[in-house]
Amino acid sequence: MAAHRNGNELVVWRSASGHLSAWPDRCPHRGMRLSHGFVRGETLACIYHGWVYETSGVCQHIPAHPALVPPAAIRVEALSCVEKDGVLWLAAADTQTSPPALTGLSPVRSLTATVGADRLRAVEPALTGADILRGTVQIKDQPAEVCLLLQPRGTEVTIHALCDETADRVAVSRWLDDLRRRAELGVAA
Repeated sequence: MAAHRNGNELVVWRSASGHLSAWPDRCPHRGMRLSHGFVRGETLACIYHGWVYETSGVCQHIPAHPALVPPAAIRVEALSCVEKDGVLWLAAADTQTSPPALTGLSPVRSLTATVGADRLRAVEPALTGADILRGTVQIKDQPAEVCLLLQPRGTEVTIHALCDETADRVAVSRWLDDLRRRAELGVAA
């Protein structure tokens, strides 16, 4: 699937064995988007000329030259990609830090808003934090722990919402729509 990180277009894919990979979304050969390609077992094949890359990003097969062993220099730069508590975390390949613990939370959905974290906090003061807003909010007269992972994208922000496992996820999704609307209009609760 196509994804974004720090303004860069990426492809994120899972091999048949479950290995996660995240790379720039361009084939080194002709620049075609790898997110249009096909996962085949433990490899990702570019849709344009069929060049095949293994999970480390190294090209392992060029269909137009089946007897050629591709040089190790033909590769896609791999990022660190970790799945933890239902969320995919991407970082530079040499990153040593671990993602934050989100134990007890379940993913709800992601959406895009045209505001920043400061506006979200302003309209929902129960949420605290910087790139991760967390707090207990009232949803349908019931308290629910909510966690919003914020991914800035230029003038917009993608909000990845999680909530405690006992919360009504449909109600949290509707609350999230309302939060976005209020933040974009600048209206407090």
